[in-house]
Amino acid sequence: MPSFRTLDDLDVAGKRVFLRVDLNVPLKDGVVTDATRIERVAPTIRELLDRKAIVIVGSHLGRPKGKRSDEFSLKPLVAALSAALGGTSVRFAEDCVGPAARELAGSLAEGEVGLLENLRFEPGEEANDAEFAKSLASLADYYVDDAFSCAHRAHASIDAIARLLPSAAGRLLEFELSSLERALVSPHHPVVAIVGGNKISTKLTVLENLLDKVDHLVIGGAMANTFLHAQGVEVGASLHEADMADTARDVLKAAEAKNCDVVLPVDGVVAAALETGAATQTVAIDAIPSNQMVLDIGPASVAALTDLLAGCRTLVWNGPLGAFEFPPFDKGTVAVAQAAAGFTDGGNLLSVAGGGDTVAALAAADVVDRFSYISTAGGAFLEWLEGKTLPGVAVLTAE
Repeated sequence: MPSFRTLDDLDVAGKRVFLRVDLNVPLKDGVVTDATRIERVAPTIRELLDRKAIVIVGSHLGRPKGKRSDEFSLKPLVAALSAALGGTSVRFAEDCVGPAARELAGSLAEGEVGLLENLRFEPGEEANDAEFAKSLASLADYYVDDAFSCAHRAHASIDAIARLLPSAAGRLLEFELSSLERALVSPHHPVVAIVGGNKISTKLTVLENLLDKVDHLVIGGAMANTFLHAQGVEVGASLHEADMADTARDVLKAAEAKNCDVVLPVDGVVAAALETGAATQTVAIDAIPSNQMVLDIGPASVAALTDLLAGCRTLVWNGPLGAFEFPPFDKGTVAVAQAAAGFTDGGNLLSVAGGGDTVAALAAADVVDRFSYISTAGGAFLEWLEGKTLPGVAVLTAE
């Protein structure tokens, strides 16, 4: 991963800083119900304020598709942002460009924060329009990006504006990129990746990219059923992609050629239906009843993965190991997550995880604060796992 510019490279005292963050948070009746993303960018804002910068915050919310909508207004976020900043005054502009935005940018007092209206109300945002980017850039002297979750989007406030102003990564983005670099670019070996999910077809590029980077590749979720089917294991009524059997075998052959150990479940928890509280039994992976489906890994698989983690130095995790949303099929994922957290607590394991389902599963296991780093950037994290160049990162690389 190339080096990138950070706040340390900018002299922001007395300067206006356009700070791109991701405040795409859930709202109910105009109230923020999960302020995690707001709280995560607060340290960057506080540092900029401490360094006497004038901070103008830009973000998107939802998918208004280039049209104004009360449903997607950022105005309800003012109180939550102020609270995350310890009561700092946050002033709101009814637009992200034009007279309202210019008035806000020009009148902010030291110690105040300006919040612009939803960037995606303007069609030029998602089009990466140069003129729209110029309008945003005219509000500030510097550009700082603290939105890794948007880094895979070549949007005007992510890509084009960074080419118009001196630019750098905020502290959250810096931490995220550094964590990702330590996980796969320059990791301590042995490295293990846990990849779960339903379909090989949606994770194939991830699997192929990881084969070159990890020592052990653990495949879980319904995706594991496809690999087992490809090896001739009868998976009963379990969800699997029969038409991807050849692809699964190709992955296994490539892994063998690259000396990458692929780990599949050795036992499973099966049931006749995917529903909370369903009657279950644990069976060896080659003894799945024809009318049952595997919905979680079993205790022998949990024990094997715990032993594997004990001998590894780096963990990258994307996707649950079972249907964790439906207890008791969360037990396998929770047990392995808690084991990983324990090894992380002991200083023996760097643990990096990401993806919407993964974050939810680790939250259910109550280990979010015990992993080294958990990314809330779903699409960007997945594309990073695929080895793709992220526009929002590439534009910040030091020359």
